[in-house]
This record gives sequence, structure tokens and C-alpha cells, in this order.
Amino acid sequence: MNIEISVIVPTYKRPALLMNCIKHLEAQNFFKAQYEVIVVTDGPDINTKNEIEKFAQQHLSFNIYCYNLNEKKGPAAARNKGVQYAKGSLIVFTDDDCLPQAEWLTEYWNAYTSNKENNVAFTGRTIVPNSKTPTDYDRNVANLQTAEFITANCAITKEAFNKVAGFDEEFPIAWREDSDMHFKLIEASVPIHHVDKATLIHPVRKAGWGVSLKEQKKSVFNALLYKKHPELYRQKISAKALWNYYAMIYLFIFFTICMLRGFDFLAFLFFITWLLLLVEFIVRRLRNTSKKLSHVIEMIVTSAIIPFLSVFWTIYGSLKYKTFLL
Repeated sequence: MNIEISVIVPTYKRPALLMNCIKHLEAQNFFKAQYEVIVVTDGPDINTKNEIEKFAQQHLSFNIYCYNLNEKKGPAAARNKGVQYAKGSLIVFTDDDCLPQAEWLTEYWNAYTSNKENNVAFTGRTIVPNSKTPTDYDRNVANLQTAEFITANCAITKEAFNKVAGFDEEFPIAWREDSDMHFKLIEASVPIHHVDKATLIHPVRKAGWGVSLKEQKKSVFNALLYKKHPELYRQKISAKALWNYYAMIYLFIFFTICMLRGFDFLAFLFFITWLLLLVEFIVRRLRNTSKKLSHVIEMIVTSAIIPFLSVFWTIYGSLKYKTFLL
């Protein structure tokens, strides 16, 4: 039998997560001889390569291969390398922390064969398990459930993939490279169909305290995405700047200047206005999330810092990519 589907999984030094994903891919109800799994590590990764080789020896009927990038370049580059080795006409993408359900590949293949188009892409249904009182981070990850197009759960024909020249390797981390692919497909008039039964579970991994501060650095790549697709960025990512962030920064600066110059009343007005905006931001982030003391404290502290970091990295990205994104 010919290989019909190639599944690409980028990874890097997370063998425990990856092997859980691989077990779910091996358990697909699609014909074993008609699909392959290509794992690409984002740089040399001996432990992952050994785990894959061991799994392949224990499951001889399962077509699984492992390649690596010579240096760390990001998941976009890893996916591109995987496609270079792909034998299938339909390329399916997922991530190492995802759990494709048994019918996942069958549903994508049925949608592809019934569609009768060579230039076409598909997205599936992503489920993010969450508690009734998630953290702010948990809730952000849950947004994957409603995203239009994510590389954790999508399929693209090889012809369509080549038509848009694959993933842009200028995106070196797992951020906005999927939106860039989405926008390139739209601009190339490649239809994107939703396959609701192509189900995948995306567990939320435990995050460290203050993770939202580290996440702000990703704003650099918002600027790159905006430079490449300004209209689609405004339509699908952010219709306008986060003016409350800018207002909070200016108010805090004016408060500091007035305090230093001895304008106590003006300083008080600026501080109160800044505090009101800060409280509104904290309340918004805490709404329908955990009210544990550690989480509440985290929201208070990080909410005061996030506007400064977000704007800094946005401006940095605008300068780096020579564009103008507020």
C-alpha cells in the first residue's frame, strides 16, 4: 500500500510528552500501512531519537521516523523539514503535547477524499480540558478550542503546502507561525474546511508562577505577522491597539514625574486613575478563574507589570521588523 497521510510532529527534549502523543498516533483506526509519523527535533536530541527508535522496534508495522535540525530554529523549521521527507499527499500536523483521538486521521482522510481538491486545507476540533476554576493561564490555553486555525490540529495537502512555500522560518518559536500559515492560505485562495470529528485533546501543562510575564516577549512576533498581513491581522488578531496598556503606562509616568516635581495633587489624580485601570484589569483577569490566594496575588503583581512588558516588546518588534504596530 502507498503512504497516503504523513503526520508531522515537531518536538525538542520532551520525550515523555512526545511518547504519549505517539501512542495515540499509533492507535489510530486508519490503515497502518497507509500513514507515517515523522518526528523532527528542533536541534540534536539523543534521548528523543532513542525513544522513537525503541518504539519503532516494538511496533514494526508502524511507520515512524525521527529526524533532527542541526541547530535550534523553531517548530516552523522543524515542520518544513518533516514535509521534505513526507510521502503522503495529505500532510497532517500536531504537537508533541497533544493527544489525537482514534478517528482523527480517518476523519481528515474522508474529508480530503470527498472534497476532490488538490489545493485544500482542513482544521479539526481541539478540546482543552479545564477545571471549573481555571487559572488565567489555563483560560488562555483554552482559547485554542475556538481558534480558526492552529498547527496543533490541521491538515494541508502537499500541493497547497508547496503553493504557499511552507512555514515561515522567521518565526523561531511556537507563536504566530500558525497564524502566518493561515493567512498565507487565505491569500493564496486555498479553501480551509473545518472537520468537527477530527478530534484532538490538548491538555494544559502546569505553568510556573508569573508565566504571563514571560509570555509578553511573544509580542515581538505580532509585529512580524502584522508586517506580512496587516489587513488580516486587524481582522482576526487585534482590531485596535491595547489602549488601556498605553494609558496605564502614561498615567504611571505622569504620576512619577509629578511626585518628583512636588505636584502632589496632580500626582494623586494620576495615581488614582492608574489604580482604577489596574483594578479593572485585575478583575477582568480574575473573572471566572481561580480565587486561590496565590493566584490572586499573581494576578495583582503581573497585571501591574504586563502593560510595560507588552508595549516594550511590541515596540521592539516594530523596530526590528521595520513596521508600525501599536
